[in-house]
Amino acid sequence: MSTELILTAVAAGIFIGSVLGFIGAGGAMVTVPILLYLFDFSPVNATTAALAVVFLAAIAGLGPKFKSKDVLVKEALTIWALGLVTNIGLGLVITKIPDQVILIGFSIVLIGAGYSLLRAPIKEAPEKTMPTWALVLLSLLIGSLTGLFGIGGGFLAIPILVLFFHTPQNKAAGTSLLIIALNCLTAFIAKSSLWSEIDWHYPVIMAVAAVVIARFTSHLAPKAPTIHLKRGFAFLLFTLAAFTILTELLVSKTI
Repeated sequence: MSTELILTAVAAGIFIGSVLGFIGAGGAMVTVPILLYLFDFSPVNATTAALAVVFLAAIAGLGPKFKSKDVLVKEALTIWALGLVTNIGLGLVITKIPDQVILIGFSIVLIGAGYSLLRAPIKEAPEKTMPTWALVLLSLLIGSLTGLFGIGGGFLAIPILVLFFHTPQNKAAGTSLLIIALNCLTAFIAKSSLWSEIDWHYPVIMAVAAVVIARFTSHLAPKAPTIHLKRGFAFLLFTLAAFTILTELLVSKTI
């Protein structure tokens, strides 16, 4: 391992942990591009390794959320369980999907996530119960994102919980972290056949740094300027999506 790449992995882990700790979502959306473009991972290996990194960081960020009672455990477990079909099913067939399809699809997800982060926050309102049809649809969609792209689905869960069911922001972020942890662990196990193909040195360094920072920033999240952080992160996602799409289009023209 080179010193330069070790330092890069540490810096990447700090960034990933900060994103998960402050926002409660988005860790995999930066982990996958980092592994792709800085460590030369293939799309399938990058999405698989990202699952492990984000799972550990999400677990670290959950501690403070549980202490402050900002985690809706029943809802998180239900969303995870209902999404198992698409999570495991798509995770098992991902090796048969062309890399370009995975990367373009991932870029579209980044754009959608960025848009959701830019939406204006709603006013406080009484919490509502999520109807069954919405719960099933949300669960299957989040499971699909995890199985295909190594994304925990927090960016989708948070705005739905906040915008449509009036869940307080802190509680939505805490619940999102539990959903992310459960989904990432499930998808990671489903992709066990790929573990031996991955060089784990740099993902492990990233995970350690992310765990430490996620636990620290999760304590600071309630007092942080969340709106500004989300805005900046949204534009970063747009940039990553544009870069990935342009890169794939250029590659396809040279083939």
